[in-house]
Amino acid sequence: MTSTTAAAELPRIHRFLSDFHRRQAARTVEFPGAVAVLDDEYRHSRGNNHVLAYGAVNPEALAGYTDEAQSHLPYRFAYVLDEQVAAACLGPMERAGFRHATTLIMAHTGPVPEHGGAREVDFDELRGPVAASWPRFAPHATPEVIDHLVERRVARRRGADVVRFFAAYTPEGEVAAWADLYMDPAAGVAQIEDLVTVEAHLKRGYAGKVLDTALHEAAAAGCSTRFLTAFSEDWPHTWYGRKGFTVVGSVARFERV
Repeated sequence: MTSTTAAAELPRIHRFLSDFHRRQAARTVEFPGAVAVLDDEYRHSRGNNHVLAYGAVNPEALAGYTDEAQSHLPYRFAYVLDEQVAAACLGPMERAGFRHATTLIMAHTGPVPEHGGAREVDFDELRGPVAASWPRFAPHATPEVIDHLVERRVARRRGADVVRFFAAYTPEGEVAAWADLYMDPAAGVAQIEDLVTVEAHLKRGYAGKVLDTALHEAAAAGCSTRFLTAFSEDWPHTWYGRKGFTVVGSVARFERV
């Protein structure tokens, strides 16, 4: 896939993301051009409790939608998929006290790699390593918050037609890296999410094994559009670029605490 072709498929990626967020939610609240996806079981997870603007939402109304939907929570969080809509929302959301950040959408435009040798695993095999990894990314998180961030993977199984977890192991049998793979084979779209390496095993190729495995399996399932998301302000997106991914769009994140 060329970078031009990948960019042309951005609407398909947006539809996949919109569907995934709706499907994994325990309940939804509809607004014009937006939807609140909510799950009280994981109330500390912004990934499970937010407003997703998927269409031409009124920029002046988005903050109010978020306040209404998340009035029971100590934070407010919204995503805006379309870049032009996000630009229009920036001023009103900042005036309402929201901080803005950007998540890159990166499509795989390189050749499909050989199978990386990672194994498909059940979430039970990942629960311990995932829990142990979170203090590195959220050092001030309470045990309850970490529990919600770990267990939310259960809800993700509802998000797509096919949800698989992959892990790479050390020679001693320890989980070294992992990732999620969400697929809609009928639509030909796959997302790779939450690629993480245990800190003690960084820079030893384990993440590459997991990523190659997920890409290989997605292609084998007929998913010609393979993408992931990465924070624009963090370094992994440059590594993804070296692994054959190209930035094809971005998602705006708005947060107020």
